Amino acid sequence: MSTTHFGFQTVDEREKASRVRGVFDSVAPRYDLMNDLMSGGLHRLWKAYTVMVANLREGDQVLDIAGGTGDLALAFSRKVGLTGSVVHTDINEAMLRAGRDRLTDKGVVLPTLVCDAERLPFPDGHFDLVSVAFGLRNMTHKDKAIAEMARVLKDRGRLLVLEFSKVAAPLKKAYDVYSFQVLPRLGKWVAGDAESYRYLAESIRMHPDQEELKALMQHNGLGHVDYHNMTGGVVALHVGVKC
Repeated sequence: MSTTHFGFQTVDEREKASRVRGVFDSVAPRYDLMNDLMSGGLHRLWKAYTVMVANLREGDQVLDIAGGTGDLALAFSRKVGLTGSVVHTDINEAMLRAGRDRLTDKGVVLPTLVCDAERLPFPDGHFDLVSVAFGLRNMTHKDKAIAEMARVLKDRGRLLVLEFSKVAAPLKKAYDVYSFQVLPRLGKWVAGDAESYRYLAESIRMHPDQEELKALMQHNGLGHVDYHNMTGGVVALHVGVKC
């Protein structure tokens, strides 16, 4: 039996996807509100920086993986214009439905698809940019997912991975207190679900740190990778170029 981690638990890797799906089925209705509360609104700045770094042009083809409630997909769609395209995807149908409804309410209709990042249903070399924000850490085989993202990129196309990472040492104690004491209580109070938010905190600790993720991207199809720490390393944006 092959095993993997689900937060701090060790589970059969065949179970992880369904267990992660259960977490996001639970948090989907209050996902945007909880993001604002958990980050003090900083997630909006992290995503705005990602959009700036993406530097999209009219006509670009974009794939947004684990796109959830559609923050990046919406911002990208405004950059690529009528001649470009943004494909909004997520493995979780509840999250994707929430994102689709939110985009529609804003007058934006995008191609929307439930799909697994480890088996992307797109041809080789199709996209100018692939993005994944706060989703890679939940994937069972991160190496396979990154290789798939690289596969569907055009030559010189870019992969942007926005994800929680390893905080600077002076922040670690306070960050641990917040993550394991405050966050689950906040989840219980606002979303009626402490365990899902405890899992989210644990999944961050199990995710590769900045240098490990850089190496993982370099070993799976990205020729040049840089990263940008934000908020003392709470979040990092990795940018990989397919060579």
